[in-house]
Amino acid sequence: MNTQDVEIKTKWILDTGHSQVNFKVKYMNLTFLSGRFNEFDACIYTTGNDLLTAEIDFWINSASIDTGNENRDKHLKGPDFLDAEKFKEINFTANTITYGNVGIMYELYGELTLKGISKKIKLEVEFDGILKDSWGNTKAFLRIKTKINRKNWEINWNVTRDSGSGIVSNEVWLESELVLIKYYGAAPLNKK
Repeated sequence: MNTQDVEIKTKWILDTGHSQVNFKVKYMNLTFLSGRFNEFDACIYTTGNDLLTAEIDFWINSASIDTGNENRDKHLKGPDFLDAEKFKEINFTANTITYGNVGIMYELYGELTLKGISKKIKLEVEFDGILKDSWGNTKAFLRIKTKINRKNWEINWNVTRDSGSGIVSNEVWLESELVLIKYYGAAPLNKK
């Protein structure tokens, strides 16, 4: 086999102990209600350390939603929102990253699957660099954010206030702090 036809892919795994997946929505159009997902993971491949070549598969256990209120979390896991019993996973896949606008280092384009519905979304990515930790692990540090409209995934529940607007905004802000660990067992993959 010609070595020029082989491209070594770098595999990155998520350091779940140092990563967070958070969200917030406007409540009564006055304040933000925040929450997080406690169970998530990812598998990412790049060519070398070049994040512009990333192929991403990211998944979240939808039943791991946590707003610090047991009754609200039960409602969010139910059919009005995530329907976690039927749709156990939220999934994001992507393979297109470009340089972003001023103040944004990268733009990440991919597909978010929620409640069995897949829609294309764009995320803003700030890359804080690649460093070795105290144990010699190579780690990459990222901050990711976007805003989605939950109605695009048929999450329509709301209660109308006297003013005519709902008590919960349709917009959901997603913000993540991710730490990736370079995995040193990746095998060469054939170029397409």
